Amino acid sequence: MADQQETCKNCEQQFDTDFNFCPYCGQKSKDDLTLGVLFYNTISNYFSFDARFFKSFFPLLFKPGYLAKKFVEGKRLLYLHPAQLYLFISVVFFFILSVTVVRKQVQDFDTTIKKTMDKSLISEENQAKAKQIIDSVETDSIFRVLEKSNIPGFDKAKAKELDSIIKTSSKQSSEGINFDFNEEKVDSLIAIGASDKQLYKAMGMDDDAGMLKRKFYGQMLKFYRQRNGGQILQAIYDTIPISLFVLLPIFALILKLLFFKRGTYAYHLVFSFYFFSFLFTVFSIVLLINQVIDIPSWIDWLIILSTFFYLLIAIKRFYNHGWFLSFFKTGVTTFIYLMFVIPIAVVIVGAVSFMFY
Repeated sequence: MADQQETCKNCEQQFDTDFNFCPYCGQKSKDDLTLGVLFYNTISNYFSFDARFFKSFFPLLFKPGYLAKKFVEGKRLLYLHPAQLYLFISVVFFFILSVTVVRKQVQDFDTTIKKTMDKSLISEENQAKAKQIIDSVETDSIFRVLEKSNIPGFDKAKAKELDSIIKTSSKQSSEGINFDFNEEKVDSLIAIGASDKQLYKAMGMDDDAGMLKRKFYGQMLKFYRQRNGGQILQAIYDTIPISLFVLLPIFALILKLLFFKRGTYAYHLVFSFYFFSFLFTVFSIVLLINQVIDIPSWIDWLIILSTFFYLLIAIKRFYNHGWFLSFFKTGVTTFIYLMFVIPIAVVIVGAVSFMFY
């Protein structure tokens, strides 16, 4: 009796019904679509959330450099792929960050910006004149009292000079957001419904300004009108995950330059994936703990410092160097990354976020 044949729903190849999986494409032969199957396929396809994740999680935390070393040695199915592990943990981290930190910071920042920029109905010029009159009246009253008291050494002319210096210093040190254009003129144009072109000109934009400069003035006007600093901060946070797709390879490039004899660039990229996965795991745990108890700031700094020693041990294990050389190269890597790469990235992310928020 001939074996019964079954057609794979995925690749449409025929195979014996005895097979639980298609021998051609690997899809399960009896794969009825249920809610559980749908959820499992989504998780497994995008994050490979299976037993390998749990096998990888504890070595990631407690065995620095172990997973990267095993992966380059050829053990690539026993543990979760470094890129998949990084993707999964980074998604979890940014979700926790968004829920626990970003939302509140955006609201607080937005409120602060609006309070700082909101103006009263009295113009700044009239406020200054009114304050000058009040101060003058108060000062003259005080001086008259002092003169009548016949205090030895009191000189009215010198006292008025000192009072003027104090007021000038106080005015220069006043807090607030100052724009490099005539705000009253811009406010007047906005009130009468002037066109954006007229507003840009009032803000100081040249008629022959290029596309990038016009975009900048457009965003500045948008910010001035809406007072929505929270949207800019939200855009910055939204840009960070994308920027890490550049920052992580740069970290691997630094390692490649320091350990140029130790394998190809991919060799160092594997190490970087696992190290950044560790960082996101630690920061996620800290954020969650902070929701239950308020961790003292000195413990936060201690945790940050511990990541340096984790990197030190990981580099020693992965690159097979001695302690002194490992410490030196860990220090150089950290210094270059924190003092040059991160500051430049912050400026670029801030500029891009402002231009496209």
